[in-house]
Amino acid sequence: MKLKRLVAIAAASLTLLSPAVEAAETLRAAVLQSGTVNWELDTIRHYGLDEKNGFRLEVAGMAGNPATRIAFQGGEADIVVADWIWVARQRAAGRDYVFIPYSRSVGDLLVDPDKGFDDLTDLKGAKIGIAGGPVDKSWLIMRAYAQQKYGFDLLAETEQVFGAPPLIMKAALSGEVDAGINFWHFAAKMKTKGLTSLVSVSEAAEALGLDPQMPLLGYVVKGDMLRDKPDLVAGLAAASRAAKEKLANDPTAWERIRPLMRAKADAEFEALKEGFIAGIPAPGAVDRQAAAKVLEVMSELGGAELVGEATSLPEGVFVSFGN
Repeated sequence: MKLKRLVAIAAASLTLLSPAVEAAETLRAAVLQSGTVNWELDTIRHYGLDEKNGFRLEVAGMAGNPATRIAFQGGEADIVVADWIWVARQRAAGRDYVFIPYSRSVGDLLVDPDKGFDDLTDLKGAKIGIAGGPVDKSWLIMRAYAQQKYGFDLLAETEQVFGAPPLIMKAALSGEVDAGINFWHFAAKMKTKGLTSLVSVSEAAEALGLDPQMPLLGYVVKGDMLRDKPDLVAGLAAASRAAKEKLANDPTAWERIRPLMRAKADAEFEALKEGFIAGIPAPGAVDRQAAAKVLEVMSELGGAELVGEATSLPEGVFVSFGN
């Protein structure tokens, strides 16, 4: 009995002294319950990529973006997913948020190929369904592109219907709208059901002189975490990269998360997989000059409703950890 007690005490002492067995710090992510980011976050947790990089990931799924941002701003979450333009707006308003690139996937303007639309000018008098609201970034880029390339005012010459991505997909597939602008994963599903891309947002952005490689979405953390616990934030970025490498190179990793993807057919599954991989940002720092140009265009088209006081790119929006 005495020997057992000595062994137990020795084991407890080693546990206290060994940094390898110290409890990892928890990072809490608030994300859309049905968002594609869950594919990556689930991969991180399943393969232990969080613990390998010095933290333990907790994920809270929420019904909408406003709920995720309230949780983040209120201190109930350490991580939220948003586009960097939102981060720029928050920094311009005095909130110390920083952006870690996650995805550069963007959507398309999709049409029924049997309706005879060859370019944007053919949409005169047509009804366009748009995922989001009047200052949706894809819609603004498409408007600017139509004006530059054709001298065509999409806003004045078409009727717009704004709504949630699933509703826009349904309306486009049923013919309730003549064209649909939707987020990349809904656009991928729409293509498998027979719709075709009239113009991709990436094409339109490139024609406007914007960088099509610019990552739009990212993980957002607070600046005090970056300053006080840089290794923790670097660990998050490293785990994200490792999960992307896993998904880019291991088909079994996709089979495992297929239930999360809600793909109703093999074609949808393959399209979603290809779209996610295509949207993986290149490693390295974000091009601030390219970002400043994007923000300038968004400010001109969307005004304060979109960018708030961020009429120019604030310092400190982007954080990057090596290659």
